[in-house]
Amino acid sequence: MALDIDTFSNVKGGFPFFKAVGHPQAAAKGRALIAGLKGKVAVYDPLGFARPFAALYDLSSADVACVFVQDIERVGESLLGHRAQPVTDLAGTEIATVLVVAVDAAQIMDQIRHLVPDGAVLTGLDGMRLDDAMMTNPRAYLDPINFATNFAFFRDADGHHTRLTTANYWHGYGAGDVRLWLHLIGGDGAALASWEEPLIAAPAGIVIDSRAVRRRFGLRDFVGQLFVHVIGARGHDVVKYALDTYGDSPQVLSCTHDANAWPSDRFAGLPAPCAGEAVVLWVQNSHPCAIPPGSVGLNLMGSDDVAWLDQPVAPFASHALDVATLLPDARWPQQIEVRAGKHFVRPRYEIATAQGRSRIAHVNVERGDLEPDPRIAEIGNLLGKGYILPAPVLPPEYFRTSVLPTPMATSQATLPVAATIFDHDGREVAHHKFGCLERAHDSALELDDLLPGGNGLAGKFGHVELTYDFADGGEADGWLHAIFRYEDRKTGHAAETSFGAHMFNSVLVYRGEPQSYAGRAPGLSTRLFLRLGTGIAEDTFCHLIYPASTPWHAASATTLVLHDNGGEPVAEREVAIPCGGSLLWYAGETFSADEIARAGEGGYVLVRDATCRLFGYHGLVAADGQAFSLDHMFGF
Repeated sequence: MALDIDTFSNVKGGFPFFKAVGHPQAAAKGRALIAGLKGKVAVYDPLGFARPFAALYDLSSADVACVFVQDIERVGESLLGHRAQPVTDLAGTEIATVLVVAVDAAQIMDQIRHLVPDGAVLTGLDGMRLDDAMMTNPRAYLDPINFATNFAFFRDADGHHTRLTTANYWHGYGAGDVRLWLHLIGGDGAALASWEEPLIAAPAGIVIDSRAVRRRFGLRDFVGQLFVHVIGARGHDVVKYALDTYGDSPQVLSCTHDANAWPSDRFAGLPAPCAGEAVVLWVQNSHPCAIPPGSVGLNLMGSDDVAWLDQPVAPFASHALDVATLLPDARWPQQIEVRAGKHFVRPRYEIATAQGRSRIAHVNVERGDLEPDPRIAEIGNLLGKGYILPAPVLPPEYFRTSVLPTPMATSQATLPVAATIFDHDGREVAHHKFGCLERAHDSALELDDLLPGGNGLAGKFGHVELTYDFADGGEADGWLHAIFRYEDRKTGHAAETSFGAHMFNSVLVYRGEPQSYAGRAPGLSTRLFLRLGTGIAEDTFCHLIYPASTPWHAASATTLVLHDNGGEPVAEREVAIPCGGSLLWYAGETFSADEIARAGEGGYVLVRDATCRLFGYHGLVAADGQAFSLDHMFGF
């Protein structure tokens, strides 16, 4: 059973209530509140919060005798095992406690005080409030900006380390005093450390390294979660970051994206293991309630035969779920659907090879609110390519590239997809029709088959675009995703990334596309964050792609601005990318050693373009080319 909580709507945005009551600082207060409910309890649910509250906190110890609502249209609905009554009926009950399921409940309680039976205690959820010092807007507790929070996989054990990197991008929206409240949680769900980090009042880089945290608090090995709460945020209540996983050996290196702070019922894009590989899904509980046995499961995409995890996961705890224990016969290029029941945010998976190499990537939210949209096939004459999913083609001389389209909505029964390869100047060099794929497909495209010997790229680089192709029928909803896997031909080290399609660089808009980070669509500018990875890698690379749904400016006018760790510009470089083309560049070749040294730990590059929207991927290269990492970039 999925948790009965509202998390995120593409129409209404985020619902902060579950974040507020599920916050690690609120958890103990919530359990204490329930333990203090005496005698027969009446629950008053004026705002519709009773179900999510009961989903996160066990009310079985309370003697709930009746439930009341304010909205007449809700009278008679089943709520917490009772028939909801109008709150005006409260006066005729014999109860000892009235629990008002609301925060900032003083006014609501005053409205019903005359209905409360003599001697009954009237209480709300205000005892679960975080201190005002934790609030960005203390006057409106459930303002989403108060809960700019996220989780990150965080490990420092067995020679494996993690590093979270981001920037104070809230400063660009007018934020002044910004602080991070950081809460490290061990694998068993217990708190290991809590601390605050004040941020410079500038677009300064932020680095939180597991080795430094471990030294600071004298910790033993740990594998768990880092909870990040941004206090004083403006403009964005989404906490974005890059997460590098690296090791004592240069052979251990990978990177992944932020966790996406909204728990989902399902996730998809989990690859089945190749022969000799182990794929582990990191199930990391995001809530103060345990995940019951049989609540998290795996199934091959397109199959309703779900294998369930038969053990509980404690509140905020982590569990390494070996895919082979539930799906022993699954093999790449099969893909796996995760039945998550809204128990955790977007999880990481880790792949270990027989050669001792490992890499981490993330699955994606599988949408349950989408239906096929027949207009997508009809508007091609206006929006050209329409939805585009771009990804790098690294130099074929050195890298193998695989592409696996992934269903990412529960309603997707078919995937009508084609792949087109372009060189760095935007010239088409190859085209592949996947046809109309079934939901249960296992059709991975190996670019070696499409570009034998790197034909058309001549050892250089380019990019691939997935687009809809309705020649063989099929339906589309705009939520086209794929896994892109890259393997070093010499070392065997691999990296993979997954993302979804968008419309790019069209003045025409359709359903909020091309997206804009700020303001209304279309989004026709670029602001991408590139961390440098100083101290854990030899160099940083970036692959920028200039996709265009309709013809746009002939070339980009892109500025690469190197910032130091205080947010001050150190150096700039101008580059021009042909429309429909791409650029693979290395920080160590683009900026001098002196400039990078001046940027320092936490230095970063901001990719800016006011003329077009670019899509970017970033990665690190280990010493002597022993390993590399790759994932898509984030913008703000």
